[in-house]
Amino acid sequence: MVTTAEPLPRATAHRPRAVAVRHLGPHWYATVMGTAVLATAGHRLSPAPLALWAAVWSLALALLAVLLTARALHWVHHRDQARAHLLDPATAPFYGCLAMALLAVGGGALTVGRDWTHAGAVVALGAVLFAAGTAVGLAAAVAVPYLMAVHHRVRLSQASPVWLLPLVAPMVSAAVGPLLVPWLPAGQARQTLLLGCVALFGLSLLATLLMLPLVFARLLTGGPLPLALTPALFLVLGPLGQSTTAAGQFADAAPGVLPAPYAEGLRALAVLYGVPVTGFALLWCCLAAAHVLRARRHGMRFAMTWWAFTFPVGTCVTGAESLARHTGLAAFGWLAVGLYVALAAAWTAAAVPTVRGLVSGELLAAPRRAPAAPLPATARTR
Repeated sequence: MVTTAEPLPRATAHRPRAVAVRHLGPHWYATVMGTAVLATAGHRLSPAPLALWAAVWSLALALLAVLLTARALHWVHHRDQARAHLLDPATAPFYGCLAMALLAVGGGALTVGRDWTHAGAVVALGAVLFAAGTAVGLAAAVAVPYLMAVHHRVRLSQASPVWLLPLVAPMVSAAVGPLLVPWLPAGQARQTLLLGCVALFGLSLLATLLMLPLVFARLLTGGPLPLALTPALFLVLGPLGQSTTAAGQFADAAPGVLPAPYAEGLRALAVLYGVPVTGFALLWCCLAAAHVLRARRHGMRFAMTWWAFTFPVGTCVTGAESLARHTGLAAFGWLAVGLYVALAAAWTAAAVPTVRGLVSGELLAAPRRAPAAPLPATARTR
């Protein structure tokens, strides 16, 4: 809830840039994630138009730099608001987006950037972003559930797919880490990184398996999500597609790094795990799409939650592409292409109104004021 507007402190009244970022939340990192996966998924499907993928990845890198700067200003000049975000159960899970934005751009550096420009520089950038994203992701995976248990006092009726965000970040690390394996010295260093990524895979997968039933139970027993939150149902695709992608990355990196039995085992895992999980992802995609169509009929308008249509679908593109390579089945290749078309359309649908909202200032404005008259004790805010 938002109370009546308060005058800005004198310390920030003469800093227009600082004032502009007061209401810039961590959910803005979703724009970086969606843009980065548009480049990396397209590059995996068809590396040929390299200049196009490089341009999209460069845009994601620029967005990341701008947002890191803006969020730093937010923490320096608006610590009260930053603390309020951490203590808000609806906002705190979005800190997982910071980790995934770092990792998504880092993964693009190790694929698109490596093929586009000087390999050494972009690999170093990818390594730094991987290390930073993994550290932030592990911190969020522990801190956010801790805050939910100790400070937020959430109820089962409040369960939302947003709760998955801090738990998916280690899975993104698991998928990006194997790209660094060939750049490490042979032997212990490569094995440690690869098996460390497998451990991150298990961490994220088991945590997701604990959280997902709560989200599904809330959906079945509590009815449809609020209109503005309905696109968040697509967030469930994130751990599904990203884990399939990670399993494929393990299979690609394992030969020559792990002993033969384990390398072959990871190749089998890529298929035996990826195929059934992709089946469930398609089921959930249809369910989420049906809810979104219903919400549109009931008047759902653009909100920043529309960026949930991008990164999760992008992980399903890379997962399907991995299955196409490891099984040799054209069906998975066509599935990846179809999902990429949906990803490009979703990115456009989210990016255009986001730019429009930034230009008008609407997306950075303070939330609407609460009504002057007090609300009943049982009233629910939107």
